[in-house]
Amino acid sequence: MGLRRSDLRLGLAGALFGIAAALVWGDVAAAGPVVAMGAALGASRRHPIATWAFASTVLVVTSAFGSLPGDDAFATYPLVAAHAFCAGRWDRRWGGWGGAVALVAAGVAAAALADDSVVPFLFVPATGWAAGRALRERELVAAELMRRAQELEDEREAYASLSVRYERARIASELHDIVAHAISVMVIQASAGQRLALRDPEATAETFGVIASAARQAEQDMGRLVALLGDRDAIGPAPDLTLVEELVARAAGSGLRVTLRLEGEREGLPAPLTEAAYHVVQEGLTNALRYAAGAAVHVVVRGDREALVVEVANDATQGEPALAGIGAGTGLHGLRDRVGACGGSLEAGPEPGGGWRVRAWLPRRVGAAAS
Repeated sequence: MGLRRSDLRLGLAGALFGIAAALVWGDVAAAGPVVAMGAALGASRRHPIATWAFASTVLVVTSAFGSLPGDDAFATYPLVAAHAFCAGRWDRRWGGWGGAVALVAAGVAAAALADDSVVPFLFVPATGWAAGRALRERELVAAELMRRAQELEDEREAYASLSVRYERARIASELHDIVAHAISVMVIQASAGQRLALRDPEATAETFGVIASAARQAEQDMGRLVALLGDRDAIGPAPDLTLVEELVARAAGSGLRVTLRLEGEREGLPAPLTEAAYHVVQEGLTNALRYAAGAAVHVVVRGDREALVVEVANDATQGEPALAGIGAGTGLHGLRDRVGACGGSLEAGPEPGGGWRVRAWLPRRVGAAAS
């Protein structure tokens, strides 16, 4: 509705200019052609080709009778310039050149027929068209910049949403690593303590000591997670392979039949790699406690020139696992993300003879993003 009103105002202004020009410079009786040219400007936005074609025709036909529209060149020049401007701004076909060429040619022909100067009709339409084209290009650039700004805003919102999802997944993975292992140890030991409470008080005290140790370790790890959420630089050094040995020792103290074998070159490993290795062992031991209580567990950490290989395998278990059905699959999913962030790969699945094996291949060269 706003554009239609603007077109109507433009056409009315052009018609009024034609009347005024005829009154001031020309003959009122010859005002018809110049008024028609001015009124036609109202259609220039919606029908640019038809408009400049009409203006060119009026210019030539009127001049064929020996006079320019409005009976004076000063009435014709502004209208020709206005039509050229509108053609440059709104004519999309042929790059808008058709309107400029047609108006220049019509102006030259009209000047020759009316025995007037040709030179103004060479420059006036060209100047008007150039001004209109410059404004059109500016509007196109502004529209493209607005579109690109909107795309960037959409990308920023999508990135922010993705960052939130990633951070939630990372926190969930950290919580799982901290809580799952400690709770598995405490549940297994609590069950054993219930059976030993009446028969062997000394063993019962030792069992509850393991539970307390697991709870203290979980408390320390929760403190580390809180520090991680508050300040990533406040969490201190990442776990190293020495902590892997301590982790295996605690699992053995909880009653798990676990062995650890360290092989190859294990010096000079990047912090993200050793942290991933620590979590691989932690997840493997947690799953063994949960699903294969009583089965032997074998942990192998082998370093070579290209990568660090971490394997946690447990033998087949007899009977129903003590904690079957508790897990939700978060551990292995988060572990794959950790290993993938280091550029490595993770394999997890059943062994041919029963049991379960988790194997991680971690390259020694860790990408900048992981670091």
